[in-house]
Amino acid sequence: MWRKSIDLELITPYHNYILSDFFFPLIIILGMGYAILAKKLTIPASFTGAILACIIFLASGYTGFAMMTTFFILGTLATSWKRHQKQAFASKEETRTGRSAFQVFANAGVAGIAAVLAILFPQLSNLMLPAMGAAFASATADTLSSELGMVYGRRFINIITFKVEQSGLDGVISLEGTLIGIAGSSIIAMIYALGHGWNNSFFFIIIAGTIGNLTDSVLGALLERKGHIGNNMVNFLNTLIAALVLLVLIKAGTC
Repeated sequence: MWRKSIDLELITPYHNYILSDFFFPLIIILGMGYAILAKKLTIPASFTGAILACIIFLASGYTGFAMMTTFFILGTLATSWKRHQKQAFASKEETRTGRSAFQVFANAGVAGIAAVLAILFPQLSNLMLPAMGAAFASATADTLSSELGMVYGRRFINIITFKVEQSGLDGVISLEGTLIGIAGSSIIAMIYALGHGWNNSFFFIIIAGTIGNLTDSVLGALLERKGHIGNNMVNFLNTLIAALVLLVLIKAGTC
């Protein structure tokens, strides 16, 4: 009897990692344990992160996983750095129990969606994989610029009105924070390039990540500050914008 089979090689070249590599599952288990015990993530958030990590790993191998892990580590360090100076703007829920599943998806969901598309439609991998990198670049830039910008920024202005305002408010940026954000995008772009090759995508990811980060501030000033949308939606949208900008840059570069 004839039975149709699916050639997994056509789906993704990385599927064998999940099936035969014990190193990746070990990292996931240890990472989940640390995140929960250290109260960096809630239990649901930890499982959400693990699922996204597996999907991203299937699409991009250790390169995608490294981008996600780097975002988490840098974000955790930046959030913890000189926390007492930022206590007035810290989320009580996040401080006591860790980030929620919604927060995890808001930051890594777009990258996860790009990974799913790369798996289901391999012919789109040359677009979806750098889009994933752009999403992580934006998320990393946003976290570093906001958390470290409050510490090292000297002059804080509203991104819409350019008026001087207090640090930590939605839509407020500083030169120092913006530069730190660009550095964060560059780190993600380097990881992507090391895994997938040095080409225009390296620069496109930095540009898209920076635009996504600035979009976060614009949305914060125009919508979040007025209560129209929450921080999770802002984070999701800034990574989505970064991914879309990346696609536009790639298309423009191939014209």
